[in-house]
Amino acid sequence: MDNSDQIVLKGMSFYGYHGVNPEERSTGQKFIVDLRVKCSLIKPSESDKVEDTVNYSELFRIVKTVIEGEPHNLLESVAKNISDKILLDYDIYSVSVTIKKPEVRINESNLDYAAVTLTRYGNK
Repeated sequence: MDNSDQIVLKGMSFYGYHGVNPEERSTGQKFIVDLRVKCSLIKPSESDKVEDTVNYSELFRIVKTVIEGEPHNLLESVAKNISDKILLDYDIYSVSVTIKKPEVRINESNLDYAAVTLTRYGNK
């Protein structure tokens, strides 16, 4: 990797039906997603053209589609689907997906959220 350029989308909030417990599947819950895409931003920084960059509106749409789409048991699986779609669509160094579950259902729990972070690398 020849630079440390990144596109970051932090605190995206969606409603989905992921989880192992039946009530998570029937009632659903809020998920917070942070996304970090490492890629070269040299060309778009010089051209000032959206077609030369990784469009963060499209990244948002990918995350939204997966989170609000087909239910999964595990956040790990949801994060993998997001990273796979981004790696398929873009020539990037890596993508890191953090999915937070702020309304985690753990007996006698006192925590802000449960989360997973998955990082995958592209072919660059």
